[in-house]
Amino acid sequence: MTVFVALGDSTTAGYGDRMPDGSWRGWAPILAAALGARLHNLAGSGAQTSDVVTGQLPRALDLRPDIAAVIAGTNDTLRSPFDPARVAANLDRTVAALRARGAEVLTIRLPDPGRMFGLPGPLARPLARRMRDLNAAADLVAARHRTVHFDAAGHPWSYERRMWSVDRLHPSERGHRFLACSFYDLLAARLGPGIGARPDPAPSSPPPTRTAQAWWMATQGTRWMIRRSTDLLPGLLALAYTELRRPSDLAPGLPVPDHVA
Repeated sequence: MTVFVALGDSTTAGYGDRMPDGSWRGWAPILAAALGARLHNLAGSGAQTSDVVTGQLPRALDLRPDIAAVIAGTNDTLRSPFDPARVAANLDRTVAALRARGAEVLTIRLPDPGRMFGLPGPLARPLARRMRDLNAAADLVAARHRTVHFDAAGHPWSYERRMWSVDRLHPSERGHRFLACSFYDLLAARLGPGIGARPDPAPSSPPPTRTAQAWWMATQGTRWMIRRSTDLLPGLLALAYTELRRPSDLAPGLPVPDHVA
């Protein structure tokens, strides 16, 4: 049986796609079921690229995956300081090790969270610059190691409200299914027919009602926003000041492959 190992943060852990029993599912189990693969989901909430390379990668290599997913970096962009060279090196080391074991590796260009948060321009612009640095690093790693690379940042569906859960940070069930279908299509193009039936893009559960969304904000969202305000907001304010004065430096430690423009 095909072994599929998923590495990353809360998106790959399934946040935003809650099952009837209260657990999280997400795009990785949906894709694994379509492929008939045995899934080992090593992703964890809050994981940064350093957590992936030091904590998740050794476990992934022991599982000898046929397919692996490496989707991380958003949490790096939401923290200060942000070092694009270090993030690029972490991604490169992770993907290189998995490719060396013979795995097909799934990578991604991530959408800008500032567009979903609705941040004001002085805060949104520096966050968007960080995301561009992250995606540029992911592009270089994908080109170097010939990964199955999905451009979620450039897909218009990535910014449709229905693709996101009430917290606007994690995909909704529809968004997770969109990711699963997108990776399936790219894998089918890479591996050829016979990899399994394409996942159903339609949600199996109705979206939360406005009452349910209001209840989430009242019971959980307020605490979530307070945590973000004490953690993320001061960093964004400092970032808005410093990055307007100094342009970001794109992954200086990661050489550009010859065939990448």
